[in-house]
Amino acid sequence: MIISGGGTGGHIFPAIAIADAVKAIAPEADIRFVGAKGKMEMEKVPKAGYPIEGLWISGFQRKLTLRNLSFPFKLISSLWRSRRIIRRFRPQVAVGVGGYASGPLLQVANSRGIPTLLQEQNSFPGITNRLLGGKADRICVAYEGMERFFPAEKLLLTGNPVRAQLQDIRATREEGAKHFGVDPAKPILFVFGGSLGARSINEAMAANAEALKARPDVQVLWQVGKLYEATFTACETAQLPNVKAQAFIDGMDLAYTMADVIVARSGALTISELQFAGKPAIFIPSPNVAEDHQSKNAQALVRKDAALMIPDAAAKERILKDAIALIDDEERRLTLSANIKKLAQPDAAEQIAREVIRLAQSAKP
Repeated sequence: MIISGGGTGGHIFPAIAIADAVKAIAPEADIRFVGAKGKMEMEKVPKAGYPIEGLWISGFQRKLTLRNLSFPFKLISSLWRSRRIIRRFRPQVAVGVGGYASGPLLQVANSRGIPTLLQEQNSFPGITNRLLGGKADRICVAYEGMERFFPAEKLLLTGNPVRAQLQDIRATREEGAKHFGVDPAKPILFVFGGSLGARSINEAMAANAEALKARPDVQVLWQVGKLYEATFTACETAQLPNVKAQAFIDGMDLAYTMADVIVARSGALTISELQFAGKPAIFIPSPNVAEDHQSKNAQALVRKDAALMIPDAAAKERILKDAIALIDDEERRLTLSANIKKLAQPDAAEQIAREVIRLAQSAKP
């Protein structure tokens, strides 16, 4: 089988989880990844133990830019290379997880009659999966109501695959607090914006030092991201005794298990992980993503009373005000925690893996 796509952790880690689940069911499976050259999958996939080939491909910019001039050449190059990969590897099934590279690879697979499966992580699908959906044999989704975008008869509601260590968190609050150097007897707020960081969340935290001075009992683990380490670890908020600001979080399972409240972006992967963690969350959707899909992801949880949401534009005004109010409201936290945990789907990777194997077995010799 070939798994294609990537660009962000939200595409890559579910793809690896699917590959691991296929291997668990069929250890003899021969799995190859295809990604976009220069993107994080070219590093993360080999670390997970799978071979990967890269395509010269990138996204089409929605505004007029010189970068779009190279897009047709990249697309032609990627289609040509995808044909060579498929001719050489001869897959029985191709899986697309969204992202630049899945478009050319899945298009070639479809044209050659190879069964294809799409995995869509978000409540509002990306353009690549929307374009491929009409010809896909199966589309595995994480949200209800996706027949608005895809043929209903092809849909399977599976949820998003989550890494095993975050699906079954066994660490205790005390272990997490010890790891990060905080007091488990006091309230703990965990704020993060992904591995690279989120500028507006960081700016909101930096602007609210006074709110944390007024509540020295509230401890904060603040992940600023690699891009913003120099700027925000030196700000006043980061220097407060009740704040731990760092570029990267080593041990997300420990951070999740110790937190009383979590503030984060609402990417599909983060949401799926928090469903397993079962922690009250406040989502601040990124405004810089295609079709504003993070807002739609968050709203899907808000409608089920499983999370709270703050618009990105209101982050400075509300980030700590709303977080501290939730920390002080135990009943509300218990409700959000119970409702978000109900949405976790622990067998997502296995369900998708079994569909992949079924399609492979149905392939023409």
